[in-house]
Amino acid sequence: MLETFAALLFAHVLADFVLQTGGMVARKRAPLVLLLHAVLVLVTAQAALGRIDAWEVLALAAAHLAIDMVKTYALPPRLWAFLADQATHLVTLLVLAALAPDLFAGGIWAEARWLPDVMALAAGLIIATLAGGHAVALLVGPWADDKLLPEGLPNGGRLIGLLERGIIYLLILVGQPAGIGFLIAAKSVLRFETTSKDTRAGEYVIIGTLASFGWAMVPGWSIVWLNDHLPPLGSPRSLP
Repeated sequence: MLETFAALLFAHVLADFVLQTGGMVARKRAPLVLLLHAVLVLVTAQAALGRIDAWEVLALAAAHLAIDMVKTYALPPRLWAFLADQATHLVTLLVLAALAPDLFAGGIWAEARWLPDVMALAAGLIIATLAGGHAVALLVGPWADDKLLPEGLPNGGRLIGLLERGIIYLLILVGQPAGIGFLIAAKSVLRFETTSKDTRAGEYVIIGTLASFGWAMVPGWSIVWLNDHLPPLGSPRSLP
């Protein structure tokens, strides 16, 4: 079951956060764009499982389309809606993996016994970095237009967020979560001058930083658990 879930999770985050372009997100209310996204979900799931003969994958793509329709047409662009959407997708992946646990074992990748581990690690990295960036942006969105912070490099804040969440994810994987404290201290020192001059700017940075760090920890520990419960396939394990 866990091998199937790891493959489905990797396919999901690949379709939602890597292959789905900004243009697609902006035009997602168009039925054809929604349908194209559902096709991407179908193709990535088939590729990850290594099979095109499973009707369950068609059902998964249809469920994904239905969930996205609700989010697109009925829910506001808020963090809670994003979290509800992703939680519902996660439930569908778990249900499918429970009902059809041998989907991965029946595909062409079945002999690549290291692959579920790699897919789980890659899925966690995407969730920590790209999905985390979207979540944090939704959280601080109400204050983003106030121009609280001095002008910096184009997309500099976004890149910093990606790097810090990626580093936190890797620190957890290698069993060194204490390093997160040093990362917080380093960022506090670098941001001290900016935040000390303006209370609003300081609060903005603190909210974004805590949200970013906290988000990255969730997929980090989750993937550690998932990899520790997958069969010992010879892929890297977290250190004690």
